[in-house]
Parts: sequence; C-alpha cells; structure tokens
Amino acid sequence: MSSQLGRREFVLGSLGAFTIVPRRVLGGAGYVAPSDKINIAFIGTGSQGLRVMLDFLTQPDVQAVAVCDPNRSSDDYPQWSPNEFASRVSKLLGGRDEPWIRALSTDRKIQLTRRLVATAGVAGREPCQKIVNAYYGLQTRSGNYDGCKAYEDFRELLEKESDVDAVVVGTTDHLHAAVSIAAMRKGKHVFCQKPMTQNVWEARRMAEVARETGVATQVAVGNQASEDTRLLCEWIWAGAIGKVRLVVNWSARPYWPQGLDRPTETPPVPEGLNWDLWLGPAPWRPYHPVYLPFNWRGWYDFGSGAIGDMGCYSFDTIFRVLRLEAPEVVEASSTELYEESYPKACLMRWKFGARGDMPPVEIHWYDGGLKPPYIEELEGKPMPEEGLLFVGDEGKILCQFHGRNPRLLPEARMKSFTPPPKTLPRSPGNEREWLNACKGAKEPCGANFIFTAKVTETILLGNVALRAGGRIRWDPARFAVPGHDSAKQLLQPPRREGWEL
Repeated sequence: MSSQLGRREFVLGSLGAFTIVPRRVLGGAGYVAPSDKINIAFIGTGSQGLRVMLDFLTQPDVQAVAVCDPNRSSDDYPQWSPNEFASRVSKLLGGRDEPWIRALSTDRKIQLTRRLVATAGVAGREPCQKIVNAYYGLQTRSGNYDGCKAYEDFRELLEKESDVDAVVVGTTDHLHAAVSIAAMRKGKHVFCQKPMTQNVWEARRMAEVARETGVATQVAVGNQASEDTRLLCEWIWAGAIGKVRLVVNWSARPYWPQGLDRPTETPPVPEGLNWDLWLGPAPWRPYHPVYLPFNWRGWYDFGSGAIGDMGCYSFDTIFRVLRLEAPEVVEASSTELYEESYPKACLMRWKFGARGDMPPVEIHWYDGGLKPPYIEELEGKPMPEEGLLFVGDEGKILCQFHGRNPRLLPEARMKSFTPPPKTLPRSPGNEREWLNACKGAKEPCGANFIFTAKVTETILLGNVALRAGGRIRWDPARFAVPGHDSAKQLLQPPRREGWEL
C-alpha cells in the first residue's frame, strides 16, 4: 500500500477505496497507528513554545518529529509559577525526577516590570528535543528514542523534513508570518501562536496564502472555541440587552517593559544564539538582553504591544458576537510616545458601521492599568482588574477579559434571566479543531487565518493610529489610510532583504 499512496496523503484522508483496520480493534486500548498520526514540527521553542509543545505531545494522534529555534538553550525564560517547566515535564514523563528535569527550573528571579517578578526556566531547541525524545522513549522497550531532530533555522527544517505534515509556530510575533507562509507554501498545516502577525500587511498576506494553499490553519485563540463565546452570541442575538452600541475592554497588560529607549551598550551575543536569524525581517541592530527572551513584546520591530498580545483574544469574541467586519475609524492616545517602543499605557477606540440589523458600534480599549469609568450596575462592588463589557439599549453584560463567565448586570437581572436555547454547534477545543482539520475533517477551524486576519488587522490598526497622529480612517479595499501617506510604512514596514513574503 505504501508504494501506491504516500503517508502524507493518508493523513489527509485521501484513501479512496482502501480500508484500514484500526490497531485498537486488534488490541491495545488507546493505540493510534503511526499512519493515523500527524507529524508535527515545533518552530519556536522558547517558554510559550515549550508550553504549547507539552500540550500537543499528550494528544494521541500527534507525533513530534522536529523542533526549531535560533536559541540552542538558555536559562532566562520566565516561568509563570515556581518550578513550572520542571513540574510539567515531570508530569509528562510519568513523574520522573531526574537532574536534567529539575534543571529546567531555577529559583533565579526575573524582574519583568516594577511589580511583576517571575522565576527563570530553561528553554530552547535542545531542551525541547530532549523532552520529546524522553517522552517517546517511555513508549519503547529499550527506553531510548532519538527520532526528534533539532534545527536552528526553520527554512532548513522545511527543506529537509519532507515528511512533516504540520507545524506549530511559537516564535516571536515578527516571525509568525515568515514561518507560517513558508510552511503553507510547502503544503504544511499551520497552528500559529497569537497574535497572528506583528503588522497589518502580514495579516492580509497570511490570509491570502492560506486561501491559495487550502491547508488547515488555526491561531491559538482558545476562547473562540469556548462555551462562553457561544453563550454571548446566543444571548445578544436573542436580544438579551437590546441593540449593542458600545463595547468596553480593559487589560492590565503590559506585563513586560515598555516606554524604553534603545540601549547604547553592545554586549556580546550569548553562545548558542543566532542573533541575525532571531532578528529575521526586522532591521539589524546590536544584540542586547533588553529584547529577549521575553521583552521583545514591547518593541515596535518585534512585538505588537498590549493590544496585539491580548486584544487578539477579546476582539475575537467581540467580532463573533457583533458580526463585525473592518472598522471605519480608529483613534488612539497614550502616555508619552517613544521612538522604538510602545508607550506604557494606551486608550484606543474603533468605530464600526451598521451590519444588517445591528447598529453602528464602538469598541473602547484601555491598557497599562487604565480602567474605564466605574460601572454603576456593579452596585458598589470593585471593578475587575480586566474585563469585557457589552452595553446595549436594554442592559449590560459583563465578562472576564476573554469573555468568560458572562453575566447580566445588575446581579438581580442575571438571577431572573432565562437564557435562550443553545443553537450554535459546540467545539471540541481549539487544538482539536485543528488536528481534526489536518486529518481531513470538513469543518473549518474557528480561528483560521482567513477569519483571524480580519481581527488582527483591526487590533493592529490601533497601533497604526497611535503612531500616525491619533486618528485614522481605514479603507480596507484599497489597504490604505486616506490622507496619511506616512501610515503606509506602519501598515507594511520594510523587511530585510531575503525576508520578503
């Protein structure tokens, strides 16, 4: 059979008349035949890439075949709890307690902001390769496995690993588009970390390539698959608070330094880090630890600020609930602006036109610790640190930032509320949607690149407005900001030679 049909076509569900008897029918509960597995390469194996890789490894139909990162290994990645990396890897490996596992977590403190302190952990391509090989070694008689390859450059991986079916992109924001597009052009399915891209043009381009190639795509925006997002749609579409004309969204981010000038010191590049490759399409600058492994989020060339990092979650829910398309006007103001890094706090506002029977609506965004005016319907209770508020003609719905735990205000209104019937299909989960699509499922992924490009363009237009003087009008058909010629380079920043899309 292998001579007539490639393994990749098998994974994609192109079997035609062939019939395979699953291994579980012959014995071995939970066994997944190799031909039913999805060969995945993990590109970008820093702290978040490591976390996501650990999640995917537990899926029975996933086979990790390669990892990739320009950083070989270092112990300066932030953990969100003490011993996070070591504890998670130990759990993955059935409770094993070995020196190399314990070494994945340190008790060294990392001062991210004036108030936020994390502990340092170890990540990079070599630690992640060791984790994968150790995990699959548990499933062999010898206890040894060395089938996971490690690469410094994703382009070399895509060229050499022809049997890869899909990639998980966990790089910095400014490399999402380059890696994802290269993978799609090789026919690989792509799961990309949020935000989908670092700038507006990249979002438009990624959607175009996804449409051209037809591969399964998904962005790591888990709330799109949640029960809460579906409840919000069903409640608001049923008229629970009347016509919605305002949405208020506030975030405690950034959890990393912003409002910085470029450092003047030029320390040596750490051993094992390919600095030029890490820079990717961004203009060359000397290495400095102020940029990585975590603080890149606050720099114009590498990250997308608080709205890019967190707005991708809340705006995904808002877009679905209110059936939004492109905004007409975007406004922004902030604390002091800096030449190369995002300001410490921002206010942003998007104006959308009417859609069908839905009236024009505005979205107001606050970050950096700023909050909207007090919500009187809380009746004296404190404002949440982060939140999402839908304001309708006949009431309000308050949620946690991602749309979780929606509730009508005031509290008495929620107690007397009879929810409408559940009419929307429920999701098996963000990652499972994508894995099913990789194997040929007809249902499209909810956060596919074509849909998420609209959300990404919108949130990143907030950064364009901020840097273009505070107010822009958006012409999505022409991909232009009328009257702001200078905004063109903000929509589509220049890329270094060799990194064109």
